[in-house]
Amino acid sequence: MYAIFEDGSRQYRAEPGGVVVLDYREVEVGATLELNKVLLYQNGGETLIGRPLVEGAKVVAEVTELTRKKTMIQKFRRRKNYRRLKGHTQHYVRCRVKHVLKAGEQPPAEQPKTEQPAAPAPTAT
Repeated sequence: MYAIFEDGSRQYRAEPGGVVVLDYREVEVGATLELNKVLLYQNGGETLIGRPLVEGAKVVAEVTELTRKKTMIQKFRRRKNYRRLKGHTQHYVRCRVKHVLKAGEQPPAEQPKTEQPAAPAPTAT
């Protein structure tokens, strides 16, 4: 199962459990994003192609990290005393895809995590 969705001016392929790196937006780590501009939905033999969008389909993702990438730009001309050094930092949002849903589907209810009781310590005889 996967979906192709559009965010900004780019298209991404999303699979449940996969990671998608999106352009920066004001969100908190752990927040849930709903991406509604789904262009294609595919599940087994069922394929829905949007014209231009698949109505009601969405990708639900959880923000895991706010990352950035530093890029250095250097210009140099030998024997001309010309050197330029510039830097740029591009911010991104890293998301883990939780669900790919078509029209009318609801995400499954999350079950609360239960702690396993500790195993008894072996006794020496």
